[in-house]
Amino acid sequence: MKVIHTDCLVIGAGLAGSAYALHAARAGLDVQLLSLGGPSEANSDWAQGGIIFDTSADHDSLFQDIMTASDGMANPTAIEQLVNEGPDAVRELLLDELNVAFDRETGGELELTREGGHSERRIIHAKDLTGHAILSSVAAGVDATSNITRQMGSVAIDLLTLSHNTDKPVDRFEPLTCFGAYVLDGESGEPLAIVARKTILATGGLGQIFQHSTNRQGTVGHGYAMAYRVGARLMDLEYVQFHPTVFYATNAPHFLITEALRGEGAVLVNGRGEKFMDAIHPRGSLAPRDIVSRAIHQQLISSGDACVYLDLTALKPDYIRDRFPYIHRRCKENGVDMTSEPIPVVPAAHYSCGGVHTDLDGRTNVRHLNAIGETACTGLHGANRLASTSLLECLTSAKFTARADIADIENMEFRLPQPRAWESPRRDADPTLIQQDLNLVRQTMWNYAGIVRSDRRLTRARRILLELREEVQSFYSDCRLSRELIDLRNAVQTALLVVHAAKLNPDSKGCHYVVDDD
Repeated sequence: MKVIHTDCLVIGAGLAGSAYALHAARAGLDVQLLSLGGPSEANSDWAQGGIIFDTSADHDSLFQDIMTASDGMANPTAIEQLVNEGPDAVRELLLDELNVAFDRETGGELELTREGGHSERRIIHAKDLTGHAILSSVAAGVDATSNITRQMGSVAIDLLTLSHNTDKPVDRFEPLTCFGAYVLDGESGEPLAIVARKTILATGGLGQIFQHSTNRQGTVGHGYAMAYRVGARLMDLEYVQFHPTVFYATNAPHFLITEALRGEGAVLVNGRGEKFMDAIHPRGSLAPRDIVSRAIHQQLISSGDACVYLDLTALKPDYIRDRFPYIHRRCKENGVDMTSEPIPVVPAAHYSCGGVHTDLDGRTNVRHLNAIGETACTGLHGANRLASTSLLECLTSAKFTARADIADIENMEFRLPQPRAWESPRRDADPTLIQQDLNLVRQTMWNYAGIVRSDRRLTRARRILLELREEVQSFYSDCRLSRELIDLRNAVQTALLVVHAAKLNPDSKGCHYVVDDD
């Protein structure tokens, strides 16, 4: 079995993982960066709305907006870090160094927009392709840095821990310690080991364990499942945010319709043209996402309609084409001219507010194992995330985690034993069974653990998933590893973690909404 040695193994090459790699490499560390696909194949690339850049002297308003959106459940210390350190993180990397092409006013000032849950304009953007503009710039920096090696098409299998890779019985009594991961090599298709002083989980969220999602294929909670299997603490996994506005059409792909449209004046209406949000929340269509998603869900149940609509009559056609070119093109490709007709929309799984518990330097309860970005949970989002905080959290968590790791590597000694050789069965798993099992996970989660939950629904979901996990474990033990099999194994485990967390919490908060079984 091939073994690679490095200082930092970063599992995931979205904005958080790529930004961390840049910070660590520039301090002279060797970095191995696992990338499921190409440099832009990450959820960060699909972020449309923007990133918060609050340069006001007083951040109280932003603090309160985050806390309000979280339904009072956010960690105040985590919010303080974001609002105080966020502007410098954006300025240093995105503006001063990479010169990301954000939209500007005619006088040269950065153009600010507003999204749901925000009390004022404080979000910078690049048309409606902000994530792409940011990630492509950061990825170019990564690929130009000699001591970062991008492992394209490679997927982590499991984390390496001291207690499972030592010949010394006394090591069983040592604290939980991570020193890298087993990886399915994207080129050879064979398992290898990457031994690292620091291992960073930056695998994104879990949206693809649901039938309808804004996330890329493969976003099934890899980081959560791997962390769970080595004893890392996870928290708040019941808080799965559903984005209110995803394009709806029969036999057409779903894609995100940015909240910035509502920030610029678009409103939600039902099939009768009624602005139903005005009676539900003082901010109407700009209410926090959990409230809007539930309101749409209720509209669909009560009316029997397949979708609601985003009415853009308040926006001029030329402005729509200039400010939202990507969405305009995608809608037109699917038969909707958003300059003259409303956009059909439904909610879809979007973001995990919980994750692997960390401190503000990315540290988990497993030594030398960190988590950043959406994979981590510092408590920043509480029970529901405020729009346009995710990209900013990627930057701040990457910066502070890298800084802490650089200091640790300079000052600490690390035990890095030889990993046990991976033994691979030679039988191939049936791809039809794998796909059908993944479909079952996604249907189960959407039907029984989605926008509205009950104890009875969650009990049924748990029963289905426990039985499925036994079946999948049989595949995993007896068959040759593949990307699809790894996805399925982690999807089932992550789904069970979400259902378990939801069953333990009977209180409706934020995007975890529970109804009685009566």
